[in-house]
Amino acid sequence: MLISDAHRFVFVHVPKTGGDSIDKLLRQQVPDARKLDGTRHAGLDSILDREPALAAYWSFGLVRNPWARMVSWWSMIDKWNHAWGPASGKPQVTRGGMKDGNQMWRKVATYDGFEEFVLRGTAEIPRLAKPQVAYLTAGERRVDFVGRTERLAEEVAAVQRHLGLPDVPVPHHNKSGGGHYVDYYSPASRRRVEEVYAADLAEFGYTFG
Repeated sequence: MLISDAHRFVFVHVPKTGGDSIDKLLRQQVPDARKLDGTRHAGLDSILDREPALAAYWSFGLVRNPWARMVSWWSMIDKWNHAWGPASGKPQVTRGGMKDGNQMWRKVATYDGFEEFVLRGTAEIPRLAKPQVAYLTAGERRVDFVGRTERLAEEVAAVQRHLGLPDVPVPHHNKSGGGHYVDYYSPASRRRVEEVYAADLAEFGYTFG
């Protein structure tokens, strides 16, 4: 998440929706951009609990097709696991750096592939089972603008226009690869995502395929 008091905005960073790219761009364009301690992926409700006055600021966030988002999440963790985690064969340390991973990454590293990540992970790891819309709401309050990762460049340009910032292209960090997300799914894992993220499908109209 990111806050600017000069521009009076709150950016809610939903995990795996292009937020790192937006964070980097806004930090370059907005000198006073700041975070709240320990709140990288805080939802709007947590942010407003910490600083109620931010309810008056313009707020925004992005969402992503839930099936594609889960593949992106898995790909990121699996890449780390083979480069630095248990699958790499390297000595494991827990100092807290990115190379060390975090508690969730280390849990996922014990799973036997993407299928288990979806079926077991969404049952055991609350963060994996949290709908995106839950990040973007606080009671009856909802962020003022919800963009789509699928059209990231257009959505970021709209945010920049609203904030009076120069139209600078968004960089793409932590880009996922590995083909089309559909190819990762079995009928069971596809249904599981549909169940877990039912609120997102209803709110944003995403479909499989």
